[in-house]
Amino acid sequence: MRKLTYFIGATIDGYIAAPDGDFEFFMPHVTEDFLPFLTTDFADALPTPGRAALGIADTPNTRFDTVVMGRSTYDPGLAVGLTSPYAHLRQIVFSRSLTTSPDPAVEVTDEDPLTRVRKLKQEDGLGIWLCGGADLASQLLPEIDELIVKQYPIVAGTGIPLFRADFSPRTFRLADSRVFEVGNVVLTYTKTSD
Repeated sequence: MRKLTYFIGATIDGYIAAPDGDFEFFMPHVTEDFLPFLTTDFADALPTPGRAALGIADTPNTRFDTVVMGRSTYDPGLAVGLTSPYAHLRQIVFSRSLTTSPDPAVEVTDEDPLTRVRKLKQEDGLGIWLCGGADLASQLLPEIDELIVKQYPIVAGTGIPLFRADFSPRTFRLADSRVFEVGNVVLTYTKTSD
């Protein structure tokens, strides 16, 4: 069975973006020691234009072949004309307000995310990457098998949290951690059987 991985950047205090959705404040922390990690271990999760700029456009997918995201995660790229941000992956956008896809390579659906992800997990292929955001992550929490947090040495104070869920504790086990020179930490958690 395929695995759903929530691979996301976050501040020390658990925010994935500013209140307005901006996440550019993370970029100064993508340093010389961190970028090679991203381009080798998580090249699948880099936007297609970024892969081209880094000279890894033709790198085969090794971890993910599908990305799921909410409309708020898809919109920033769309606003600058990037209609297919992850052209090297099967792209699925969950939205109740966007009724048609602006790009034939991007599937837009109003289907229940849990139902759809459960179907995706039954298909053959590589892993499924939950790109964001907080609302979709909350809906898909029961199906998240792995949570990989790129924690940046930043305290935001407020913003969009990792999850926007009601109080309902879920237990994950720390499976791996990696510390980088500038203070970035990558924490890999796996779902426990509760």
